[in-house]
Amino acid sequence: MISYIIWNGSPEILSIGPFSLRWYGLLFALGFLISQQVMYYIFKKEGRPEKYVDTLTIYMVVATILGARLGHVIFYQPELFITDPLSILLPFEFSPFKFTGLQGLASHGAAFGILFAIWLFSRKKEHEMSYLQILDRIVIVVALTGALIRFGNFFNSEIIGKPSDNSLAVVFVNRVTEGLMDYREKSNPAESIKVEKNEELTHGAHGRVPINIYVFFKPGTSSDDAKGFLNGDMKYFLSYYDEYIDEPNTQPLNYQIITESSGNLAAKVSTFGIARHPAQLYESISCVILFVILFLMWNKDKKELPEGRIFGVFMIILWSLRFVYEYLKENQVSFEDQLPINMGQILSIPLFIAGILILIWSYRNSSANNSKPS
Repeated sequence: MISYIIWNGSPEILSIGPFSLRWYGLLFALGFLISQQVMYYIFKKEGRPEKYVDTLTIYMVVATILGARLGHVIFYQPELFITDPLSILLPFEFSPFKFTGLQGLASHGAAFGILFAIWLFSRKKEHEMSYLQILDRIVIVVALTGALIRFGNFFNSEIIGKPSDNSLAVVFVNRVTEGLMDYREKSNPAESIKVEKNEELTHGAHGRVPINIYVFFKPGTSSDDAKGFLNGDMKYFLSYYDEYIDEPNTQPLNYQIITESSGNLAAKVSTFGIARHPAQLYESISCVILFVILFLMWNKDKKELPEGRIFGVFMIILWSLRFVYEYLKENQVSFEDQLPINMGQILSIPLFIAGILILIWSYRNSSANNSKPS
């Protein structure tokens, strides 16, 4: 039986100086590239000019990035407009210079941005498609892109779920190991770090699970330097990342220093990780299933598809699932702790209602058209 999963994958693929290629960015870009190919296929099957897909892709990329970023700031961090306005749209830090990407993107903001961008695109009458007809096709690929973005969130260990005793719960430790290896890089005595399950201890309540963290020190590291690292940096980071590791500040670190056959030092640190719902994967898998459902709906009727049909179904399924999944996720900002439901759920309600209204309109409009004498 699977008891819990340890996730220690690096969010970076490679780094060159201050620039790094991260899985999140790659999956984000890949979502748009694949979506563009799907849209080419849809336009081709419907006999529409494929040249409009290129323009539509530009609208979507700009709307998604700007909408998601501004949505995050407006809904979750409005203080940035006053305290650090440059950080809202600049993907790097100045001192020291480091490429960070846009820190914080909100799917609800992306939704509003896309709705506005498609409205602008629909005003170009040469493509002979109404606003709802475009949305019916766009949301098919939005679901697919959303799946890849949420998978990227998993690599980043962000948008984490609540503690869980579920057998498929995940202990996210890559933020901890990444911090330990990057911190004081030039004088860091640690050469590598590995995390494994500790089968000797029993599980605690609320996702508290035993783990061993193995630290392999660089050649020539003395016992005093190793102990200083463990009692200092190691203890600090394990206590600091308390959303991932349950290491109390008030107790000494439980470790054992070992001399390997090579003569180099290593250490085994026994502590407890916090196993959580992999909420990112729940949403990613749901988006893949939603993509399949919507694509099959389009494939059945193609150009004869009633306006608003797919868009209404998309809005109802996506935002109702998002509302439910929020119960399994940690709040993103502290002010949400004081709310009866969190910000993600509040913003999902009007979008869900809009989906119901659009679907009702679609069926009524379709019935009215069918009842007209030919």
